[in-house]
Amino acid sequence: MPNPLTPPSATGAPKPRDLPRTIGFWGGSAIMVGIMIGGGIFQTPTSIAKEMGSPLLILLLWVIGGLISLCGGLTYAELATMFPHSGGVYVFLREGFGRMTAFVFGWTYMLVTKPLGAGGIAIIFAHHVNTLFGTSWDPRVITCTILILLTYVNTLGMRTGGGVAVALTALKIGALVGIVVLAVALGAGDTRNFTAAPLEKPLFLALAPVMAAVLWTYDGWSDVGAIAGEVRDPQRRLPLIYFGGTALMILIYVVVNAVYIWLVPLSAMRPVDTVAPLVMKRLLGSVGEIAVTVVVLISTLGSTHGSIITGARVTFAQAADGLLFRWLAAIHPAYATPHLSLWCQLVLSCMAVIWLKEFDELAGGFIFTMWIFYGLAGAAVFVLRWRRPDVPRPYRCWGYPVIPILFIAAAAGMTVLSMIEKPLTCLLWLAVLAAGAPIYFLWARRPGAAQFRPPMSE
Repeated sequence: MPNPLTPPSATGAPKPRDLPRTIGFWGGSAIMVGIMIGGGIFQTPTSIAKEMGSPLLILLLWVIGGLISLCGGLTYAELATMFPHSGGVYVFLREGFGRMTAFVFGWTYMLVTKPLGAGGIAIIFAHHVNTLFGTSWDPRVITCTILILLTYVNTLGMRTGGGVAVALTALKIGALVGIVVLAVALGAGDTRNFTAAPLEKPLFLALAPVMAAVLWTYDGWSDVGAIAGEVRDPQRRLPLIYFGGTALMILIYVVVNAVYIWLVPLSAMRPVDTVAPLVMKRLLGSVGEIAVTVVVLISTLGSTHGSIITGARVTFAQAADGLLFRWLAAIHPAYATPHLSLWCQLVLSCMAVIWLKEFDELAGGFIFTMWIFYGLAGAAVFVLRWRRPDVPRPYRCWGYPVIPILFIAAAAGMTVLSMIEKPLTCLLWLAVLAAGAPIYFLWARRPGAAQFRPPMSE
């Protein structure tokens, strides 16, 4: 039985099989941007309006959130081009900090983080289905149904899944650009809406929920690393996808939020759950409300679709390393997809939806747990430059070491702010993380434990 502290390169095990490289620049960009443009851009502006009274400060925080994401993208591009394999953050942590840290991330990601993320997006879809049809169906049933359908689509191959992602992403970008163009053409806004009307809540208490909402909306920039093993010519394409996709989203989100505020004052946003119907009603009347509901449905559908694609790749990579059940690394003989990891993810996502039920609870758990590992993965850049300077780096992080330091500091700040805002909830998620360490040692020492497989770059 191998020593659980043995570095990956020391076991001499055979290289694991990865998924076929079928994703090009546009497919990878569509998956990344498609995840980022979900229900958040329609849901979070109203939750932010309840916390802050300064429109200009809100827009500034959207810029800051985008720059934090861009710093993360530039940092991860170096890691992804060094190790262009399925798994993303899992692979970065494995290479930088070893088996146990990677296992704890994968454990948390599979059981908590990704189910909360996928469920949080899909439940927005469910609420808007009821809005569109005037029904009162249980959102949990709708959410689980759409998760089942999208999981099935993703078992049919990446050409099918990537094509769906490109189509849905194009529709979403077109819809957001259309809102901006229509608002400007009609001149329907009021510049007085940008006048500050501060709330009684202190800024330091509002900062945590606001930044959590902003970063939730930007989330998806990191997910392209999970499909790095399926991107063609990854050393050239991955940096372009990370940078181009994130920069595009900063521009879109800041402009769209400025238009929202121009059309609807913060005081009118606060009583409602989502801002988009208000915006479209002011632009197109009652027809606009129906149109924007359809837009939200397409956006959340596309984001959920991309989230399903990337999430299963982490579980697949961990299982291929022998750090989860081997059957989770199975590749479908006809479609070349990690079909068992996809179906396992589905079950866990549906359980999260049934248990937590609402968007805020699902999003909060996702943001807190994920940003801990985002920061650790960013720190892997420093560890690897020190320990493994000989590994080829097709792309070296622009602005090193300042850019990675800023990203790591932001991740640490998000963790601290979340703990200040909801200490008991965060302690619950930390307990789940902490449980991963003893489970790792039990797993590594179980009878017949498989040896750890080295990364394919070695």
